Amino acid sequence: MITLELKSNIKCNGCIAAVKPGLDAIEGLAHWAVDLSDPDRKLTAEINSEEVKETLIKTLEKAGYKAW
Repeated sequence: MITLELKSNIKCNGCIAAVKPGLDAIEGLAHWAVDLSDPDRKLTAEINSEEVKETLIKTLEKAGYKAW
């Protein structure tokens, strides 16, 4: 597993609820969480490949959010 840490523009629990169905459906994404108390709104994820990282970022973009 690869631990991924990305900055995001996810700002609240409502935002998390909006991206949850899409992120939960990604194969190869074992766990993810957003730290709303961090000024960078860090999204931490356990992934099994770099391809999953790209899928995660695209899924967030489809929901109207960004991660970098």
